[in-house]
Amino acid sequence: MPENTTSSASSSAAPAAGENAIERDSMEFDVVIVGAGPAGLSCAIRLKQLEPTLAVCVVEKAAELGAHTLSGAVLEPRALNELLPDWKEGGAPLDTAARHDRFYLLSEKRAWRMPTPPQMKNKGNYIISLGKFVSWLGEQAMALDVDIFPGFPAADFLTDESGAVIGVRTADMGRAKSGEQGANFQPGIDLLAPITVFAEGCRGSLSQRLFDQFKLRESCDPQSYGICLKELWEIDPKNSSPGAITHTAGWPLSHAGYGGSFLYHLKDNLVSIGFVVGLDYKNPYLSPYEEFQRFKQHPKIRPTLEGGRRIGYGARAINEGGWQSIPRLAFAGGVLIGCSAGFVN
Repeated sequence: MPENTTSSASSSAAPAAGENAIERDSMEFDVVIVGAGPAGLSCAIRLKQLEPTLAVCVVEKAAELGAHTLSGAVLEPRALNELLPDWKEGGAPLDTAARHDRFYLLSEKRAWRMPTPPQMKNKGNYIISLGKFVSWLGEQAMALDVDIFPGFPAADFLTDESGAVIGVRTADMGRAKSGEQGANFQPGIDLLAPITVFAEGCRGSLSQRLFDQFKLRESCDPQSYGICLKELWEIDPKNSSPGAITHTAGWPLSHAGYGGSFLYHLKDNLVSIGFVVGLDYKNPYLSPYEEFQRFKQHPKIRPTLEGGRRIGYGARAINEGGWQSIPRLAFAGGVLIGCSAGFVN
């Protein structure tokens, strides 16, 4: 069980004037995990499977699990089969099996069917809502007595006298716009552990600082990034084809940039449609959002959406650098996993 203590840890960031006097509660665990995405929750579940007596804590910035998890996801279930072999009996929300793949090269008016690249073939995979999947993973973790704290963003990592990471500090609540303490001020809590696992996602704020502090990127290539814009549509039932997967390359992007699209048909007349643009494009006037809107007007895409309505949208960054851009993962007191580390299949 976690223990409540009085914190004597040092924040990695310089305190503001008068901040040293703040008294903070602290809790001690065996492992603290930052980020309740697929990587963070899978890590928590596996730790408890290996040693049920471990005190494992997961902190998550979203008010509820899955609320900040955005992806047009086709899940390859190999890792899930290893982690939770009985996931079907456990009610995992994998209920739209991938049926067939189509890959097109687009010009402004035409679409050419191309051979589907091997890594984009999805036989045996599932089209899912990643948000629902993360919520379900959280239930599995809590059933193993993992402590999960949604609504508590990790604002800083903590270090001891030697410089080793010994935990994280959650964000203060109730500060005024100026940064001063407001009437309802509540200081963040120090969550302490011998091992802290950072699973913040792509370009997590703490992960970026850890790269510098521990020189984790000295022996790897620079990371490159893309932005994925995604919408969820409820479409006309006559246009619905659950399990159908379409990817495209080409228009509206030019040869001076890279990117592509996905269109995934889920059950209940839902379609997840997204557009990815590499963030090293050369045209400074290019707007990924506007390119996405143009893409939806293509003769190959528009018929699927006609008569439907958009019911959700968002965007997220994606690591694009590949294997050669993965940094050193372990450092004193901690480790990087998931998209914090650049693990993208």
